[in-house]
Amino acid sequence: MIPQNTLTGHSADYMADPLPALVPGSVLAVLTGVEGPHYRRPGTVMAFLPDGRRVGQLSSGCIEADIAIHAGRLAPGDAPLSLRYGQGSPFRDLILPCGGGIDVALVPVGDVAPVKDALARQASRQTGHLGIDLKTGAMAAGGPGFAVPLPPNLRFAVAGTGIEPVRFAALARASGFDAVLHSHDETTQAAGAAAGVGATGTEALDADPWTAVALFYHEHDLELPLLVRALAGRAFWIGAQGSKRAHETRVAALTEAGVGPDAIERLRSPIGVIPSARDPAVLAVSVLAEIVGEYAGRAATP
Repeated sequence: MIPQNTLTGHSADYMADPLPALVPGSVLAVLTGVEGPHYRRPGTVMAFLPDGRRVGQLSSGCIEADIAIHAGRLAPGDAPLSLRYGQGSPFRDLILPCGGGIDVALVPVGDVAPVKDALARQASRQTGHLGIDLKTGAMAAGGPGFAVPLPPNLRFAVAGTGIEPVRFAALARASGFDAVLHSHDETTQAAGAAAGVGATGTEALDADPWTAVALFYHEHDLELPLLVRALAGRAFWIGAQGSKRAHETRVAALTEAGVGPDAIERLRSPIGVIPSARDPAVLAVSVLAEIVGEYAGRAATP
C-alpha cells in the first residue's frame, strides 16, 4: 500500500511517461470515460508510485490530490476502484473547471511484466495496446478489456537543403519527437548537426507506417528520386514544400517517372496549416501541427 503521508505531497513528474515508471506496488490511474469537454482522452494514464511520486496527469490539477488519496488505500491484489468526477459524481466539492464528467479507474499493480511486454512491442514499432480488466485488474499486452493505446512514437524523416529542413527537424526534436535530417548538401548537414539533429545523406531515407516524410527543397529536381522512393513506401504522411504551381510541375515529373495516380494522391503540397507561410520558423510550426494532428487521430485507435 502506498503511504498516505507521501501521497499528499507535491512530488509530480508531468513530463515522464507513466507506464515505464511503474513498479510493483504502484497504482495505475486510467481515464476510462469522458462526458462533455475535457482536454484528455480516454486511455490517458497516470502512475502513483510506492515512494509517493506521481507521474503524468489526468486533469489540469483539480482532481489529482483526491485520486492520490484513493490510490493510497489500495494494495497489490485489490480489485480496481472506479471513480467519477464532475457531472454525476458523489464528490460535489470537486469541480471540473471545463465542465462535463470523467471516469477514472485505479488499478493496483503487482506484476509489471505485461506492461513491459506492451512497451517492448511499442518500442519495436508495432501497433498495439495494453488491455486491462477493470474488474480484476489483470493486464496483458494486446489483451482484452479496456485498451490503453500504445502506438509507435511519431518519427520524422526530413530531407532538403537550406534553413527550412534544419528548422523543422530541430523543432520536431525539441517537441520530443524522433527526427533525422537527410540532405544532399554538406552545409545543410553541418547546420543540422549544430542544431542537435542527426544529419546524414539521402541514401538512408526510410519510413514505416508511423513515420512522416517531409521534404524542403527549392531545387525540385533533387527531390524527385526521394519522392519516388517515399511514395512507394509505407509512410503515413508524405509532403513537400512548394507552391501550387511547383506541385503541378512535381506531379508531372512523378507521372513521367512512372508513379501512378494513386501514389501521387498521397503527396501533400502545399504543406502546413498556415497558408503561404514564408518564414522558416512559422513554416516549421505550421507543418509540424499538420503532421501531429494526423498522427494523433491515428494513435487514438488501439
